[in-house]
Amino acid sequence: MAEHLDIADGDKGDRYRALLPQLDALLAGEPDPIARMANTAAALAATFGWLWVGFYRVVDDELVLGPFQGPIACTRIAHGKGVCGAAWARNETLVVPDVDAFPGHIACSSAARAEIVVPLRDRAGRVVGVLDVDHHLPAAFDTVDAAQLEAVATLLMRDIV
Repeated sequence: MAEHLDIADGDKGDRYRALLPQLDALLAGEPDPIARMANTAAALAATFGWLWVGFYRVVDDELVLGPFQGPIACTRIAHGKGVCGAAWARNETLVVPDVDAFPGHIACSSAARAEIVVPLRDRAGRVVGVLDVDHHLPAAFDTVDAAQLEAVATLLMRDIV
């Protein structure tokens, strides 16, 4: 297991390309989903310096806060509520350039201006959690982030039973 990341210089595409193989090595052989989420959140935060990056897990009929990096967060989110609940309900990645314009947005941090949420799926394709990222600048996330964070989600879920 690596004890540090080699964070690439350059644009975010370069950073993702450098991060993914390191994240793959970091997660290899670790079966515990909480440990995998914790190291993934730390790796993403170290690489990109986002306002908030973390996970919510589906527990019964709501999302429950999991490992994260950043300011304190909402603990529970109902199905279909806010960006996280909507991504869960729709089973799709949501890129929100302006959180204030998203109907029903849940403001866990008043500093958040943009958000991206990626569903975490089990082997049957069911959503078992979400990867949630907030940025302090509007329109901070795009299709590059969506594709690469979906790749992160796939790596994260690969060895989880």
